[in-house]
Amino acid sequence: MLAARGLTDVEDRLISADAPLAELHERCGGAVSGTLAVPELFELVRQSRLMGLRLAREFSAFDGEDQVTGFVRITPLAGEEGGGCEVLVENWRRTSALAIDPDEVAARLDEIDRSTAELVARLDSEQRVQTVHSESADLLKLVAQMHQRPSQSWTGLVELAGIAHEQPLHWRLLDGCACRIEGSQRKWRARLFPLGPVSDPQAFELLLIADHPLPEGSDGPGDAEGEDRTSLIGEALTPALREPIARIIANAETIRTRLAGPLRQEYSDYAADISSAGQHLMSLLDDLGDLELVEAPDFQTAKERIDLADAARRAAGIMSGKAHDKGIAVLVPEASEQAVATGEYRRVLQILLNLLGNAIAYSPAESTIALSVGRDIANRPCVSVLDQGPGLTADQQERIFKKFERLGREGDGGSGLGLYISQRLADAMGGRLEITSSQGEGARFTLILPEA
Repeated sequence: MLAARGLTDVEDRLISADAPLAELHERCGGAVSGTLAVPELFELVRQSRLMGLRLAREFSAFDGEDQVTGFVRITPLAGEEGGGCEVLVENWRRTSALAIDPDEVAARLDEIDRSTAELVARLDSEQRVQTVHSESADLLKLVAQMHQRPSQSWTGLVELAGIAHEQPLHWRLLDGCACRIEGSQRKWRARLFPLGPVSDPQAFELLLIADHPLPEGSDGPGDAEGEDRTSLIGEALTPALREPIARIIANAETIRTRLAGPLRQEYSDYAADISSAGQHLMSLLDDLGDLELVEAPDFQTAKERIDLADAARRAAGIMSGKAHDKGIAVLVPEASEQAVATGEYRRVLQILLNLLGNAIAYSPAESTIALSVGRDIANRPCVSVLDQGPGLTADQQERIFKKFERLGREGDGGSGLGLYISQRLADAMGGRLEITSSQGEGARFTLILPEA
């Protein structure tokens, strides 16, 4: 069993060490009689010296080439040998650092891009915008254009840097491209994620990521001086909070996935907790913004001719990854099925994503969720989400659409606003949201809209 001994002084400098420890110290950038340069050992030595306590635990360090592991015992030497510590590393082992899986790194970078994106849009198979969301002041003009021109590809609304080929291009050629946006002084990067089979995507997720945050106090092209701004969440808090929260998530993901270098598992776990909390805050911020919007006295939705079957298929495609993680099968209407109604497509999709997300969250693993379209008793077009979850009692069904109602569920990360907002959206479109359920037999949520 290889062991290595060293001594530190009162300033945590390594004043003597056996060859293995001295070599690790130097490989980490240290010098003779310099501050202990192995971060994992330095912190333990400092704690032992300050507290006057013996410490013994496993440690792992990276010397630039290999992974070093062992069991370290640190003994404070107050009053002796300069008041430093004795460091004894037992079971010293050196192994080649494990290569980082490139697929895992790519997936983590995708997560970071999703966290820092300042515009998120859903595109159809022809890359035409179906839904779009952004709170950035310098993207308001682009968002308005996307709403006004739903039949146009997103590439016709931005200036693609270095791409002069006739549009539309294959999505792989557009993923990661730089672009310039009218009304914004920042540089942007576009990301495209296929939804459905990669060889034949049914839809896409579009992200726009800026090279730097928008400076505080910057106004978008539509901000008139002295304009009366009455929206606290959507126009004041959301822009102020979204960017720092997104950066917290991105940095936490970088730490968690060890993209900046090897890291002890407990610190990676801490970063995962930070990232999860940040994502929860971002979701809560979105819910509060939507809540403020739907409760505004002048809130209205667009009146469009929409196919509920198509919206159901798109919602299932968007949530397919989350369902797959739990082994849940999601059944969708056949391609030949239609249920044409009047409403606002992006709001219908928002409702279905909420219903499907809840169904996935509260359904058992390896179960089935079915999305179907049809007619209600009054012959109005409708779309339903049926799960195999625990179901709801009559009392729970009466309360489920109330604001902040979570039916006693704690720690699930929800805000209790999703179904309330969905019901308000359904009402605004002239429809309604209903539930039928029996405890232990799952639940069916049905969105009913006016005839087209």
